[in-house]
Amino acid sequence: MAVPIRAKRTVQQWGNSLAVRIPATVARAAHFTVGQPVEITAADDGVLVKRAGMPKLTLAQKLAAFDPVHHGGEAMVTQPVGIEAM
Repeated sequence: MAVPIRAKRTVQQWGNSLAVRIPATVARAAHFTVGQPVEITAADDGVLVKRAGMPKLTLAQKLAAFDPVHHGGEAMVTQPVGIEAM
């Protein structure tokens, strides 16, 4: 985003929480979409709202999530197969 898009809004009550509507121009510039997960960080001078990315998993977490039932057809090939064998 080359030029920051800014908007002034008022904090509103929303149930037991507070809310600020994000104008469409700001949402488009930030590539926000409806239903998209975001990360909200409080700072001394305000609040930062960022698109939430995929969490970084450790190798142990990835291996724990691996399900051999879903990957049972895969095999480690150590010898040439098919056309490579020629």
